[in-house]
Amino acid sequence: MKTTPFKEIHEAIGAKMVDFAGFYMPVQYTGIIDEHQTVRNGVGVFDVSHMGEFIVKGEKALPFLQSIVSNDISKTIPGQAQYGYLPNENGGIVDDLLVYNMGNDEYMCVVNAGNIEKDWNWFVQHNTQGANIENISDNISLLAIQGPKATEALQPLTDINLSEIPFYRFKKGTFAGVEDVIISATGYTGLGGFELYFPKEKSAEIWKKIFEAGAPQGIKPIGLGARDTLRLEKGYCLYGNDIDDNTSPIEAGLSWVTSLKKDFVGKEAIVNSKEQGLKNKLVGFKMIDRGIPRHGYEIGDADGNVIGKVTSGTQSPTLGIGIGMGYVEKDFATPDTSIYIILRGKLLKAEVVKLPFV
Repeated sequence: MKTTPFKEIHEAIGAKMVDFAGFYMPVQYTGIIDEHQTVRNGVGVFDVSHMGEFIVKGEKALPFLQSIVSNDISKTIPGQAQYGYLPNENGGIVDDLLVYNMGNDEYMCVVNAGNIEKDWNWFVQHNTQGANIENISDNISLLAIQGPKATEALQPLTDINLSEIPFYRFKKGTFAGVEDVIISATGYTGLGGFELYFPKEKSAEIWKKIFEAGAPQGIKPIGLGARDTLRLEKGYCLYGNDIDDNTSPIEAGLSWVTSLKKDFVGKEAIVNSKEQGLKNKLVGFKMIDRGIPRHGYEIGDADGNVIGKVTSGTQSPTLGIGIGMGYVEKDFATPDTSIYIILRGKLLKAEVVKLPFV
């Protein structure tokens, strides 16, 4: 297993460590529910250094990215991040990613940990324009400081006015005495906060200063378990669960980050999928009967006929009930429609709801 620069810190403070996407990562410290509520009501720190970062630069950078990313990157300005995905030739999804416009024909692409090698090979394979590309994943640490008190906790560490960084914008400057830190108003919790990109060798120093500065706000380390419950309450997709190489981005509800006004890998397949109409649709649902939906469970109608499959599910710490996401036949995708989670031959009633859950 690979490790992040924070491995010894996680172990020293008693984290429960697991294998996640080939990385040795903390799944929880004090418990998922406690950590979930810490981020929802205060501020918490996630080590997400397992994510991958690619630099794309030069005059060919934009044409290259436009040819492989679903969204229209030409609409971004320096200091802006944009969400999109890498379509494959069959109209599936290689990965979802963030693209940061760094200015001066330079972009940073942030990809999922389990897909770093696959995505890098995809970039190399499709770089027919001759863009300058570099995989800097092993040199960068990434912390996500999330929650309504994140700005208050971090502001003492930088002269940059954090409250003036809009959602999906970023600034580069001095943070905790370290120069050229990227401070990005992005995250995977929907609760506000920042993601910090900085040199790997500064990891312990920045971690220490963040926890010293955030002590008055009750800042705590947060594991991957609460990261998953928080993202699911907001209805955010997780690659490998809700989307993958065989997923239609249209069925996954990603039309909003699919720009059909430009040419890119897989566009024809996506257009064909759109013209044929949806067969299935990714929906959110909440349990009516007692039970926790899990990835892979079948979804049925009232007669037990299989109409879909659960892709993500958990017991919501905020709502106190089971919630989930899954693909169902389009006739069952309307909010308030009754569906049934099939668990060991039993039909547990659930209801399709509009996302987010919270």
